[in-house]
Amino acid sequence: MTQLAYTAESHITQLENMLNTAKAYNARAEGRTATKKRGNSITMLCLLFGLLVPAPSSWAQNRPPIIEQIAKTYGLDSYEKVEAIRYTWNGEITGLFKASHVWEWEPKTGKVSYEGKDKDGNPVKATFVMSQLNSQPANVKDQIAPSFVNDNYWLLFPFHAYWDTSATVTDQGMQKLPIGPGSATLVSVKYPAEAGGYTPGDTWDLYVGADKRVKEMVYHRGGPKPPQLVTATWGGYKKAGPLLISTEHRGTADGKPLHIFISDVSVKLTGSDTWVKAQ
Repeated sequence: MTQLAYTAESHITQLENMLNTAKAYNARAEGRTATKKRGNSITMLCLLFGLLVPAPSSWAQNRPPIIEQIAKTYGLDSYEKVEAIRYTWNGEITGLFKASHVWEWEPKTGKVSYEGKDKDGNPVKATFVMSQLNSQPANVKDQIAPSFVNDNYWLLFPFHAYWDTSATVTDQGMQKLPIGPGSATLVSVKYPAEAGGYTPGDTWDLYVGADKRVKEMVYHRGGPKPPQLVTATWGGYKKAGPLLISTEHRGTADGKPLHIFISDVSVKLTGSDTWVKAQ
């Protein structure tokens, strides 16, 4: 959930599992798409690896419709047009944690560029491909790559919730907002503990407005490490090309003030060399 706690071993397990799943889906897709009109493209992208991954029909049918509606609100239908994304993830839990990470990411190739600081405050830069982590130095595998996953979940969680096939999604109807006044539709995204990976047993409760935008969120960690409970707003909405991004999150982490904000967001679309800044 934050860089306060993660395990490199579980992270690598998740990456391997997602890559194997993506390969399997692609193999099945070859047979299905052979009967379709030439020129049609598979529009689903695997978020971490950039591999083209169609959602199996049985999986889509077993999930409540609202999860696809949310993903579409955030730009799912045009996601394949995105060639690269730049953003800076900034996070602080008062008295415990403060960090800033600059990312440039190519979803279709899995290439990631990073700028940040190590634990001693020294500047660090790295460029790597997510599917080739085994060839990377320890600081990339154990620190930078897990940070990328964490920060990318904050950036694009509505897509993760739609794409992460191991997660159980339930529509729990209208519920009172955990922070602000009023009510919203509670959509719960729960990851199985036995699946391992980056979020074993974690639950993300999304409070969704009538416009299918997330208004607030409650995160429950499945394991024993802190933070166990994070409650945060979703605001500061901006459009970066076809993507809708929530850039401002305020709330608490285990009762301590939390502030996460995403700045300097821009995208580059396929066929263009111009970066489109979020507005």
